[in-house]
Amino acid sequence: MSIRLTRMIRALIAIVIAASTAAACAAPAAQSGAPADAVAAAGLLYVCNQDDATVSVIDMATNRVVRTVDLQQLGFSANAKPHHVAVEPDGSYWYVTLIGDGRIVKLDSSDRMVGQVPFETPGMLALHPTEDLLLVGRSMTAVNPPQRIGVLRRSDMMLNELPVFFPRPHALAIEPRSGIAYTASLAVNQMAAVDPAQEEVELVDVPGPAHALMQFAVSPDGRTLVVSAELSHKVFIFDITSPMAPRMTDEIDVGPQPFDPIFTPDGRYVYLGNKAANTVTVIDMSTRTVAKVITGQGLAQPHGVAVSPDGRYVYISNNNTGQTHDMSAGHEAHAAAATPGRGTVVVIDTATRDIVSVIEVGRNASGIGTRTPAR
Repeated sequence: MSIRLTRMIRALIAIVIAASTAAACAAPAAQSGAPADAVAAAGLLYVCNQDDATVSVIDMATNRVVRTVDLQQLGFSANAKPHHVAVEPDGSYWYVTLIGDGRIVKLDSSDRMVGQVPFETPGMLALHPTEDLLLVGRSMTAVNPPQRIGVLRRSDMMLNELPVFFPRPHALAIEPRSGIAYTASLAVNQMAAVDPAQEEVELVDVPGPAHALMQFAVSPDGRTLVVSAELSHKVFIFDITSPMAPRMTDEIDVGPQPFDPIFTPDGRYVYLGNKAANTVTVIDMSTRTVAKVITGQGLAQPHGVAVSPDGRYVYISNNNTGQTHDMSAGHEAHAAAATPGRGTVVVIDTATRDIVSVIEVGRNASGIGTRTPAR
């Protein structure tokens, strides 16, 4: 079933939440390790360490941690819980959501805080490719958050909230050519296509048992959308050649608790972690089949995913919390890590599909992000 909202209703329900509370501020860099300008020209990977209130910064040329941003030194709490990162295409600014402190924070390339805005249980982030906008979903830990996503103007941190009319909107991605965004519910089998510029929302039902739709990835050519389903252990594939009218074409069984997916830059493969199996599944998009299941050192509750700009490496963050997930919020139980400890980022060579490096970061490594070159 698809529901289209009228423009008048959209205009009435688009809510300006935090214009008056957006706080532009500057603070000294709070970091350890190499100075930012030492690796400014290289690609950087930002890794949220949710239980340490820190963000590890990895130089993707050397696959080493070059500095660690301590959010407590920037005035946030020990329970700030950084969750996801988005990076400007030129690397000039990056954004991080803080679940525990209820904030969206903007930092410059030297990790100086230049703005922040309150937002209830922020989760996933997605940069609009052409407009001055950052979209914000809700954390998966929030059982009953507002049924709205955030639409943040990046230049001045002005925040609106746009209703999507289903509970627990978590998944988030943007098709780069049209600027159409997609979000999905963890609680019901619904997703939405959102036109932020026109404030239009199209709701799409996903058939079958409870899925807990986790996260999207959009193909480089903008024609295909995939979404992982935490409870039903599937990946659904949608044709989005008509971006506001996603059409499901395939579903693939991918094993226990699939998490965040990503396309390789050539569009041929999708990588995603299986949190309850401590594995990484590789999907061949030409045949719509599982090409390989990767196991090995460092994989312990795989969570976030990123790919290097040249496509050589895929990076998978790992919680390694050693805890069983709380089922009360309707999620799959996590497989217990053998030894709770520091999180890791596993580096996979996309040519051989082998793990070539395991980078130790902070506790409960979750969302990760790197700059995406402008198209």
